Amino acid sequence: MGRFERLSPRRFRPTRLALVVHDRYSELHGGELASAITLSAFLSLLPLLLVGIAVFGFFSAASSKDLAVETVNSLGLDTSSDTANLITEAIRTAESSRKAASIVGLAGLLWTGLGLVSALQSAWNIAWQVPGRGLRDKAVGLAWLAGAGVLFAGSFVLSAGSQLLPAYLAPLGIVAGLATGVGLWLWTAHTLPNRQVGWRALLPGALLGAAGFELLKIVASVIVPRVVASSSDLYGPVGVVFAILAWLLLFGRLVVYAAVLEVVLWEKRHGTVQLTIEAPARPGVAPVSATRAGEQRFSPNGAKSGLLSGRRSGRSVRR
Repeated sequence: MGRFERLSPRRFRPTRLALVVHDRYSELHGGELASAITLSAFLSLLPLLLVGIAVFGFFSAASSKDLAVETVNSLGLDTSSDTANLITEAIRTAESSRKAASIVGLAGLLWTGLGLVSALQSAWNIAWQVPGRGLRDKAVGLAWLAGAGVLFAGSFVLSAGSQLLPAYLAPLGIVAGLATGVGLWLWTAHTLPNRQVGWRALLPGALLGAAGFELLKIVASVIVPRVVASSSDLYGPVGVVFAILAWLLLFGRLVVYAAVLEVVLWEKRHGTVQLTIEAPARPGVAPVSATRAGEQRFSPNGAKSGLLSGRRSGRSVRR
């Protein structure tokens, strides 16, 4: 049986909590988890762009404004640059191929979206140290995509409605956006991982995720266009890829930090349990504990603390 150990609340003042969360992030190799999310999200961009091109095509064909020119100007690009020409050509093509783009894009978005869902599930499951559900994760992923689609649609409606509000009511639009973001993070944290801990335990991570995502949206609307404009002059269209990857990497790290915050605060309230793990026996090496990622730890004097001599042994370690 495992032994529960409660952690002192005095150890979880804001600065201490931030350090504990960061240490746990490092112990679980959060950078690698964030990179997996980044790659999956980036691969999902192609079908998402096809859907976006289809939507752009419908609006561009019916609009009296030149959406291609407005898009280039909003990104701060030189109208004669290769990147501006590439974006303009894509929008012009969308007007004549929007039906095919929408069908292909939706099918591709569903396929690659499940890859992103799998990366998100792995991040939360590793943070909570629980196994996946196997094939059931695919069905859970489809359910999450359906719920997330509804929440995204609601977010777009609220964003469009906030543009019609008077200036003195503009903060209501920000509050509505944050509320929708919190709802999306709660839905994600509740549905994807293979554990059930109640909605209340998920709220701190959802608040962190929603607030961080709002900041990332500001970065995307203010800083990313400048990065795109400057990098496109040096690298051409590839500079856009660099800017997108940098933003997605920040998003991936935000996801992992939000999941880790949930776990750390849960342990504060409910304690931890000690488990016995098995590791390959190596002659002359005596591990004394293991990290939460399953990596062996050794005493300061290393192998001098004892010899395993190839014998299998179980050790009780903090998990």
